[in-house]
Amino acid sequence: MTRATGASRDVTPPGPQPPDAYDLREDIARCVHCGFCLQACPTYLQLGKETDSPRGRIALIEAMSSGRAAPSGPLLGHLDLCLQCRACETACPSGVPFGRIMETARGDVMASGAGPLAWRLRAAALRHVLPHRQRIAGAMALLRGYQRSPLPALLRRTGALGLLPRPLRAAEASLPVLPRASFVPPEQPPGLTRTVALLRGCLMPHLYPRTHAATVRVLNRLGYRVVFPGQEVCCGALSLHAGDRRQARALARQNIDAFLDAKVEAIVVNSAGCGSTMHEYGGLLRDDPVYRERAARFAAMTRDVLEFVAAHALPALGEVPVAVTYQDSCHLAHAQRVTQGPRALLRAIPGIDLRELTAPDRCCGSAGLYSLVQPAMSARLLAEKVDDVRATGASVVATANPGCMMQLEAGLRQRGIDARVVHVIELLDEAMRAAGRPQTADDPCGAAW
Repeated sequence: MTRATGASRDVTPPGPQPPDAYDLREDIARCVHCGFCLQACPTYLQLGKETDSPRGRIALIEAMSSGRAAPSGPLLGHLDLCLQCRACETACPSGVPFGRIMETARGDVMASGAGPLAWRLRAAALRHVLPHRQRIAGAMALLRGYQRSPLPALLRRTGALGLLPRPLRAAEASLPVLPRASFVPPEQPPGLTRTVALLRGCLMPHLYPRTHAATVRVLNRLGYRVVFPGQEVCCGALSLHAGDRRQARALARQNIDAFLDAKVEAIVVNSAGCGSTMHEYGGLLRDDPVYRERAARFAAMTRDVLEFVAAHALPALGEVPVAVTYQDSCHLAHAQRVTQGPRALLRAIPGIDLRELTAPDRCCGSAGLYSLVQPAMSARLLAEKVDDVRATGASVVATANPGCMMQLEAGLRQRGIDARVVHVIELLDEAMRAAGRPQTADDPCGAAW
């Protein structure tokens, strides 16, 4: 048995906040305008404009919240261009909670009724789709049929694809080849005495069922039975980022009930963006007297799968002889502060040649819905990322979030680069299966491999 070192967070984030621990003015006041955030901000690096930097956006939010500036189209445009990647939080010496500031500002704009039509349509679309598992499944079935029909080739050949609105063109270009079937919870080996719950999420079961399957196998290998609470819903991250706090809180309450009622040791998440929001349910529901304590307990139980696995002694691993580069998912590196665990797991796999990117924690431009609502900036960031990947010569790009996986796959595909994009847990699963060790008395999962 070996242990993957470096499992703990580089910087331990604060625990769940008490009900009145912060407000927007106090959060803004923590910014001392030092400028350390500038070189960490992807949009500032692209445009060189103060209004498109964290420091500049904080100034705009302060002016708007104090009544010195109206929530005009140009001002809100600078806020909408923010990726909410939270790289500025890692760079900030004063601990400015920029993600919380941006979410609060967008939420205040939406609650006041001043949100632009595009913002309101975005929030409405999320409300009518993400909480409804059957609607998502139906939409994915239609997309699966579309991809397997002659229609995509026909649209490209005739140029009709170019007539679609830009967001639809961006969505079509970024969509991975959908697998033939969505994820179905598998049968698991008998004799597993410990239990964790795994978030299925909204899109991951349809886009990357292989990642869920690999996650279950790895957790089984470590001795855990994996359960899937039937009443779970979308984590609420996209709604929260879109300024729809009411919807985000409703989804959080439903998830809290579903997962806490499952009575498991931990809530494991293999989507960094989802895990980041779930870690912050305590703050999201700080004013809810019914859910405040349960939200804090839920947040404390939530673990990214790579952080969780890296804290365990690993079984024997077989060789996976590939050159791999690791792309830090923003909400794992900057929101959850987990950077070393994934690398420790990759280094523990025999045969892997880990090649670091020049800017591994720079956002790839996915950022939830960002590639759809800000396609031009998203494309610029993706182009830089693909150049960085190509320079490593790696044949595999590993990351920790489905949005990053989609974005990277699209970028590599568009540039004709032959490289595979995977979740880190998939490589660990490959290594465990490659070991092929027989079942022993203390390894009840052996027969399943």
